[in-house]
Amino acid sequence: MTEEVRFKSVVGPELAGSIDLPEGEIRGWGIFVHGFTLGKNSPAASRISKQLAREGIGMLRYDNLGIGDSDGDWGDGSFTVKVQDTVRAATLMAERGTPADLLVGHSWGGAAAIAAAAEATGVRAVATIGAPANPSHVERQYDAVMDRVLSEGSHEWFVGGRTLVLKRAFVEDVHQARLQDRIRELHLPLLVMHSPTDDTVDIANAGEIFREARHPRSFVSLEGADHLMTARGQAQRAAHIISAWADQYIHQSRPGGPGTHSG
Repeated sequence: MTEEVRFKSVVGPELAGSIDLPEGEIRGWGIFVHGFTLGKNSPAASRISKQLAREGIGMLRYDNLGIGDSDGDWGDGSFTVKVQDTVRAATLMAERGTPADLLVGHSWGGAAAIAAAAEATGVRAVATIGAPANPSHVERQYDAVMDRVLSEGSHEWFVGGRTLVLKRAFVEDVHQARLQDRIRELHLPLLVMHSPTDDTVDIANAGEIFREARHPRSFVSLEGADHLMTARGQAQRAAHIISAWADQYIHQSRPGGPGTHSG
């Protein structure tokens, strides 16, 4: 069962989201933050979210600005916008009475999940999959056009079957992101997941994130997985691991909520 929702981006246009409703006992709720140009229906986003829902963790996945079913222009986004829209997604979940315990971020979305966690209402734990340690290193195709964007002001970029326009403000914002500081200041349980054969974001990035993180921190190697998590069963496997790891954090009673006890 999926519930369709819409909420406003921090820059104005409406974003489209799908909430995969939990089956059986409700263990908790979360938000999936997709990769650079991937969208809420990409294999990693849809398969991991649906598997977590089957295991009792309801998940909101949403399209970023100008992607999929969301309004607006992708080029008007940036790393800062992606982070703030993740915070807005958490606000939406809290307002519907299902605060997000968990942030799961894939690829560039993993960096955004870390950066958003401190401001996101209710978040207790963060998991990243194939995340870059520095948001400015998005992917090789992006790196190839970045200099042209800075010199010309914008540049059209054909990716994923559509043309996106990269703008100077986008690139400059990404360059100013300081993820290492956000990792050190996270103060939440962090699970870092990465494939040793990821040829889009090298596994060395996972090492950097893990080194900067404070305890409790965990690392899981996703052997056999490709960056986009399209290999058979890999997204579901990642979801099983996240579900088991997050269990002790999402089961903690909320103040004043069901199961609250003193002792």
